Amino acid sequence: METFGERLHAAVDQRGPLCVGIDPHAGLLARWGLTDDVAGLERFARTVVEALADRVAVLKPQSAFFERFGSRGVAILESTIRQSREAGALVLLDVKRGDIGSTMAAYASAYLNPASTLRADAITVSPYLGVGSLRPAFDLATETGAGIFVLALTSNPEGASVQHAVGPGGKTVAQTVIDEISQLNAGMSPLGSFGLVVGATIGKTGHDLSGVNGPLLAPGLGAQGGTPDDLRSVFGDSLHNVLPSYSREVLSGGPEIAGLRAAADRVLDECRAALG
Repeated sequence: METFGERLHAAVDQRGPLCVGIDPHAGLLARWGLTDDVAGLERFARTVVEALADRVAVLKPQSAFFERFGSRGVAILESTIRQSREAGALVLLDVKRGDIGSTMAAYASAYLNPASTLRADAITVSPYLGVGSLRPAFDLATETGAGIFVLALTSNPEGASVQHAVGPGGKTVAQTVIDEISQLNAGMSPLGSFGLVVGATIGKTGHDLSGVNGPLLAPGLGAQGGTPDDLRSVFGDSLHNVLPSYSREVLSGGPEIAGLRAAADRVLDECRAALG
């Protein structure tokens, strides 16, 4: 069984270092001339998949924008995940779940169990009930060859008050998360399956990412103000493990398929140049 780290490494080698979010929020649906309802959602998601799923390494649906339409929205999310994976893209489902015990195990099963209709290649999770609380997700990911991306240093201004707080041992909360994920990836080749989310706009924070040996998802590029050149200052010597993530910058190229592809090709070229 291939690990997520192995599959991601191969996908990036073949298709380039790019993750594109599928974020069908009301404003973007309107910009595309679509109605803010299930029909608009379905048209939006289907168009993005048709345009990009056979071209980019990773697609990242934001679950909340599907869930807001209830069961019919979740059904479209299921279809989006399935069609994306069938076209060869890895699917990182952005759900940011975080809980304890049997509840965390249930979340993990919902998104990582091969029998689930919501099964993705990887998910995002929140560690702020303690990294150890995520153990059920780590265990199931290891068992099924899936990946986990843990929030570490996020771009939102509110994040620093928690993530940069210093614990009794002198480490920041974020560095503690980074170090625990590094331990999970120790000895994995060519890349561990447990990644971190580190915003592209945070600048130099003094945190050490050198031992992670896993993928570093970098959201905040494009419409949120981050540029590929910012990646050098944020990630330093860990640049080779960075997976740049764009949403609005690419999605604004729609609703035409050619426009979406052109936008994705442009930012991919910029990222390749920045990442070397």
